[in-house]
Amino acid sequence: MTVWGGSTENPKAAAPPPLLPSTAPGVTISRMTTATSPKELTLRGLLLGALLTTVFTAANVYLGLKVGLTFASSIPAAVISMAILSAVKDSSILENNIVQTVASAAGTLSAIIFVLPGLVIVGWWTGFPFWQSFWICVSGGVLGVLFTIPLRRALVTNSDLPYPEGVAAAAVLKVGSSARGEGGSDAKANAAEAREGLTAVVLGTVASAGLAIVGATRVLAAEITSVFSLGATAASGYSIAWSLALFGAGHLVGLTVGLAMLTGLLIAWVVAVPILTHLHPAADVASLTSNTMTLWRTQVRFIGAGAIGVASIFTLATLAKPVVAGLVSTLRASKAVATGDDRDRDISPPWIIAITVACLAITAWLAWSFASASSLKDHALLLTLVAVPFVFFVGFMIAGVAGYMAGLIGASNSPISGIGILGIVICATIVAFVVPPTPENRSVLVAFALFITAIVFACATISNDNLQDLKTGQLVGASPMKQQIALIVGVAAGAAVIPSVLNLLAKAYGFAGAPNVGVLSQNPLPAPQATLISALAQGVIGGSLDWQMIGIGALVGVTLILVNAVLKATKMGSLPPLAVGIGIYLPMSATFAVVVGAMVGHWYNGRAAKAREPERAERLGTLVASGLIVGESLFGVLNAGLIVAFASDAPLALVPESFAPAKLLGVLGFAGLVAMLYRWMLRRTETAGA
Repeated sequence: MTVWGGSTENPKAAAPPPLLPSTAPGVTISRMTTATSPKELTLRGLLLGALLTTVFTAANVYLGLKVGLTFASSIPAAVISMAILSAVKDSSILENNIVQTVASAAGTLSAIIFVLPGLVIVGWWTGFPFWQSFWICVSGGVLGVLFTIPLRRALVTNSDLPYPEGVAAAAVLKVGSSARGEGGSDAKANAAEAREGLTAVVLGTVASAGLAIVGATRVLAAEITSVFSLGATAASGYSIAWSLALFGAGHLVGLTVGLAMLTGLLIAWVVAVPILTHLHPAADVASLTSNTMTLWRTQVRFIGAGAIGVASIFTLATLAKPVVAGLVSTLRASKAVATGDDRDRDISPPWIIAITVACLAITAWLAWSFASASSLKDHALLLTLVAVPFVFFVGFMIAGVAGYMAGLIGASNSPISGIGILGIVICATIVAFVVPPTPENRSVLVAFALFITAIVFACATISNDNLQDLKTGQLVGASPMKQQIALIVGVAAGAAVIPSVLNLLAKAYGFAGAPNVGVLSQNPLPAPQATLISALAQGVIGGSLDWQMIGIGALVGVTLILVNAVLKATKMGSLPPLAVGIGIYLPMSATFAVVVGAMVGHWYNGRAAKAREPERAERLGTLVASGLIVGESLFGVLNAGLIVAFASDAPLALVPESFAPAKLLGVLGFAGLVAMLYRWMLRRTETAGA
């Protein structure tokens, strides 16, 4: 397979950066002459990317608050970009790559909602002030772009990390490029494949949106939940969401991550919950459900938090050497400049320094203004002097962890939430040390810690995305510098959307654990990560944090690291510790469908491998899965608007919640649509190339 960077002329030009043996066997990047170099960083590309960012950011904010997961928007954005720009004669694969780079900010910057709603949950904010929220996202997000520049060579160019979504996005772009006639004698077939890819995305989108719409009518149940006794005192339960969006995410992340999350589910609900309910039995049968869920929320999730924290620290330790090497390589970036090879050129060090200083100045202003407007005004200068280096040093370290994990398991299932847990514990500890907590200032210290952690978190989210995009760019012969500029544009576009979407959802649904005065819906969004991170901040500063559960989680994390090392050494597979930790602390409703999707996706990929065109068949599954994520998520945002407009928590309801057949219909609807989609894909793989 050849991933085209433009014309195939001048094959003896300067060699491109080395490709990864694990992700690009047989892949070559054509070197373009100046005369034939296609357009790359264009105004229309930036505008289209910003528009797509607006749509995908809204979808991701809703999905993240509902189930604790966000999806990478690179692949669907690439497909949409190719469909639109195909009408423009001089568009190219590189311009489409810029569009998906801008739009990919939606899949990551929106993860700021794992922290920012905490300020509402703890009662400090009643809404989301636009400018404060905007500058939090911009300052942290741009730092995330800059911090990953010295990581590019270490984690992309000279690394064997698979970058599943980055490689998939490059494959999608290649299909679109071929459809425009760059496939030589096979141009007609490639054009048909590109149309087939767009059809796949549309089918997935319609299926998941359709199921979500019918679920909103209550004709079928979107989720089934139950708690049951195990013996005299112990108990456990299950909560299964019939979500095609989560199913699609499972297909994308793959079997290894799916099994790791399943392991986390088993640790939580087969081991931890029964033990804890036995030690703290319910007073009577009537309180069994509330007791079980309370123990999971207040104790089991902290075991997951401890496991994620240890796994994150271990990952950071393994990154120290390549990060330093990448930093040195970037500062010496003279070879790329001397040869004029844009494919190995980053934003120059002087610009990196200047923009970093500007972002840190914004950080200082945010910290100063927040503290000055509260009871901490006497400590405003001290807290600002603490906040700025915290954002710089911790942000850089966390950027390395987030980028590494994006390369390992993809941006859709990255350990961003676990990184937020680690960040809030560190920040809250430092803040409590600098300004000793008292009953009078405790709440504002909690809010300040969440506020500053949000900036670091925005940094982590974009670093998680940038390296994935740079991998795509490497495979299609793009300029890293132009991609970095495009991602900064995407950060600004996403930051402009997030406050408004958050305010809409806060008014329509509210958040679990928040005061929620005047909220229209009776079913608040769970906001699982924001709830947990807020509880951690309150626990650290208030001195009430259950360190015992976190300590147990840390031991679990160490055990998982050792088990994973043994599995790798014996070549028996892998069990990513971070994915297991995520499976422990996320609600089962947010992970069960992911596990199922991973298993079904693995089965499909096995069938695809036997098809006439294996790569085409596998891409088809990737595109359908991406559509599944997009459709349900976009409907979630639309439904929020309907809830606000009609002042009803279920504006589309046709039957009461007690509608008896709803549970069975939910199962049948979910399974039926999955069967239909995969049957369609298998038929396409059987006829492809015939």
